[in-house]
Parts: sequence; structure tokens; C-alpha cells
Amino acid sequence: MTAILAEKPLLAALTLREAWRRLRRHLHVSAPFAPSVPAALTVLPPSLRAGRAAQAEAIYLGTFSFADETIATGRDGVFRARGVSLAAQAELHAFEWLAHHAAAGHALASQNARSLVDDWIALGRQARRGPANEPDVAARRFIAWLAHADIVLREGDLAFYRRFMRSLAAQARHLRRALHEAPEGLARLRVLMALAYASLCLPSTVLRIRGAAQELGEELDRQIFPDGGHVSRDPSALVAILADLLPLRETYVGQGQPVPKGIYSAIDRMLPAIRFFRHGDGTLALFNGAGVCDTALVDDLVRFDETLGEPIVHARQSGYHRLAAGAARLVCDTGCPPPAAVSGRAHAGTLAFEFSCGPERLVVNCGRPLTGSGDWRRLSRATAAHSTLTLADHSSARFSGSPTLDRFLGSPLVSGPSQVAVEEEGHNGLAVTATHDGYERTFGVLHERCLEMARDGSALFGRDRLLRGLAAAHQPALKARQATLRFHLHPRVDTRRTGHGFELTVGDQRWLFDCDQPSEVEDSVFFALERGPRRTRQIVVSFEAGHPDGAAWRFERLR
Repeated sequence: MTAILAEKPLLAALTLREAWRRLRRHLHVSAPFAPSVPAALTVLPPSLRAGRAAQAEAIYLGTFSFADETIATGRDGVFRARGVSLAAQAELHAFEWLAHHAAAGHALASQNARSLVDDWIALGRQARRGPANEPDVAARRFIAWLAHADIVLREGDLAFYRRFMRSLAAQARHLRRALHEAPEGLARLRVLMALAYASLCLPSTVLRIRGAAQELGEELDRQIFPDGGHVSRDPSALVAILADLLPLRETYVGQGQPVPKGIYSAIDRMLPAIRFFRHGDGTLALFNGAGVCDTALVDDLVRFDETLGEPIVHARQSGYHRLAAGAARLVCDTGCPPPAAVSGRAHAGTLAFEFSCGPERLVVNCGRPLTGSGDWRRLSRATAAHSTLTLADHSSARFSGSPTLDRFLGSPLVSGPSQVAVEEEGHNGLAVTATHDGYERTFGVLHERCLEMARDGSALFGRDRLLRGLAAAHQPALKARQATLRFHLHPRVDTRRTGHGFELTVGDQRWLFDCDQPSEVEDSVFFALERGPRRTRQIVVSFEAGHPDGAAWRFERLR
């Protein structure tokens, strides 16, 4: 590891920062919680996260399911279960599954929810170790307990009520101490939202309410771009933020408290951005960490959007481009990677695109697996897992390359394209040319992608080629390099060879793909499914990197 750190100053700086953050968090955790108990909750906030009654029954029977991992409750209780991955532990201790008990709504669900919360409280100091104590998980748990306090407290006795309130107060104090040790990005934002909830729902002074609101508003201004995207460039981060921020705004209004401009402004920017990334089937485009999409939650969120106009074409700060005509929609990544400190889920997918028509997705990226091995996670982040070009089997952006550092730092993206030039063509917003320099340092070339959509959405035309960059004089000859275009297909798409191309069938639609370079269909994997990874197919086009015209291709609708 020492050699790796010596070669990569950025990784060394991130490692030192993370070590210092963990040390400060450990010192805070070691401090005992004060015993004071709030008399009552001043308000119960609403929740936009809908649960499933069937899941509440499964939990009652002793089974917790998180993506492709199942936790069985043993004799010592679910929170002491062994052999549980860190990712599943985080989901377990975040308590957002209380939404399932709220969906069931009956007395048995209430009793089970109360029993599980009490089991967690009984963990004592053990609950303040590991994933349960991470700022992001602690913030999610605090908000979930408040949002579902009605189902947890229903028919509970006074002794439990006091334990519950004492734990809430202790968790609020922990969040205040942990704020400055929270990782940058979504984790820090969640802590600030939890503290804003705490100021409203627990007895607080007017000064604390206003201070928490001001801090949250300022952090939203830092993290939410003017075009509504998040600094991580992850479309799914917008859903996670709004799912807590919209109920928080309603809680402010319901309590007669002024809502800071920063909160209102961030909501007004993020809601149209969700529509920007949305396909016709209600899912979000799979870029930079986006995975399984809760379409019901997204439906609820977009109902708050009062702009109702067509989404913008170019999200300049977020680094995405959108083409739309008829029922066809295309979203392309035309931005540089996010800052290293918030790139733990970022992907090497520059100039990748997703293409859908009506309720059917045709071309996709592989998406992010919810859980599973680190190998799956690393594979999903590589350029080859995206519908774009790879050169000599290299990704356009690079990660730490060390499993040890990945476990410690969360696998930040440490190098990649530093410039992405975007040129819109014509006046109808249906053509764009973009070029990135992710391969220039290693191979001396730039990747250029041209995309154009027919006015009625019935065809998509593209061209990919490699141009000599400024560093070309110091690089080996390109003729020995192989360029590969990949178009990952959604699992619903069936393929059949026809002439020099392929016929694609999905739902009641038929499309033709053809290209002026040799193409084949190969196996692929689609990660963004609630039941886990699923086998699918990809169209693969290969050509010599030195070919001056690259590869020209098209998708044309036949029916």
C-alpha cells in the first residue's frame, strides 16, 4: 500500500483525511450520552417512503431482505446476527424498513416494530459501533424513528416511551457531535436534515431551530447545482434527498416556522432535474451510482413539481445532455468525474448514454448493484459496463486499484477526464457532439461522440471516433490499439441477426441496429433490479483506433 500512496498523492491525502475523521468519530463515540429525557415529541413528520405489508409479515417471521441478501433472526436477535455484510448491516440499522410496518398498520405490526426498536436500544454501547454509528446511517435511523413514531409508540407503555425518547435525544446529540466528521456529500447533508428534524420534533429553542435550518440551507446551496443536479453526479441522490427534504419542508410549514430560502430553492431546482433523468417507464437513467429505482417514490416526488414544462436540454453544471423527440428519450453523460471526496459511487462512464422509447428502455448502462461482492461493484463502475467506447480494454477513469484502500476509503475515483467539450448542433436540441480526454494521458487520443435524434424520435444516429490529442507525439502508434463500442441492452430486449445488423424487439416495438463496422451480440449483466443481477445482452462494435472515420451507427424504429 505504501508504494501506491507514494505514487498517488491524492489517495494519500484522502487516506489521512479519512483516518483523522475516524479517530475523531471514535473519540466522540467513547463519550457517554447524557441521561436527559424529552417530555414529548412536539410533532410527527410525514413520510413519503411507502412500505409493503408483506415485508412486515416476513420481518415478523424473522427474515429481513435487503436486495440479494437475507438476514435471519437468531436467538440473540437480528442486530447480533453474524456473517452479515457491512452494506446489509447499514440497511438494518438505518430502520427505513419501519415503513413496511407502517404499511401493515395493524396491532401486530406495531408490536413487532416496538419490539425491534427496543432490541436496538438494549444494545447500548454496542449500537454505537460499526455501521450503526456511521453518520449517514445514524441520520437515516433518526429520521425513520421520527417518521414512524406513531406505529412504534402505539399501545406502548410509559417505560418504553421513556426509553424511546431517551434514545432519540442521545442520537440527536451524537449527530450534532458527528456533524463535522461526516463524509462530504450526501452523508453530511443527511446529518443536517436529521438535525433540522430534531430541532422541530424535540423540544428546542427558537435559536436552535433557526440555526439548524440555516446550516441545512447553506449546505444545500453547496451541494445542489443551479441545474438541480447533485455534486456527486448521481441522479438517485436527488431522490434520496427529496424523500426527506419535502416532508421536512411540510413540517416547517405545519409548525409555523419560516422555511429558509436555501431549502425552497434547492427543492425547486431538484424536482425538474428528476424529470430530466427520467425514462418513460418511470425509472432514472443509470449513471454514477444510480441503481434500483423506487418508481412509486419518484411518482410521489414529481407531483410536487409545479413547473410542468419540458426539462432542459443541457444540464451544464451536472454534466449531462438530454435529447427528446416524440416518445424517444436519450440522456448522455457529458461531464467530468465528480471531486474525489464525493466520488465513492462515481462511474467511469463519460459519454455513455441511455436510450428509451415510451415505456421501453432499449440501451442502458449496467447500473449499481445494491449489495454483493466487491468484484460486482468494481465491474459495474468500469467503462465496459457502460454504453460507450473503451480503448484497449482500459476505462476512461481510474480507481484506487487497492482492495485495502477501497475498504478504507470507499473506492474514490482518483483520475479521469479533465475536460469534456460539448457542442450543440442545430436549433432543435436534437443533436450534440462531445469530446473527452480520458484516454489522452495513456494513449494520446480524445474520444468524440456525435449523437442526433430524428425529429419524430423514430431514429437515433451516432458516430464515435478517436482524435489525436496534444499528447499524441509521446504515445505509441494507434494502429495497434483496439477500440470497442458497447451498447448494453435492457433485459426485456430480444435480439436477432438480420443482414449486417440486428433486429431488436421490446414490448410492441421493433428496432433495427446497424453499423459500418463489424458488430456482434455478447452476454452482459444488468445490476439495477430489486431481485439482483440479471443476465442480458450487449451489442459490441470493434474497430481500429486509428481509423479516421471511427464507427457510424444507428437505431431505427421499424414498428
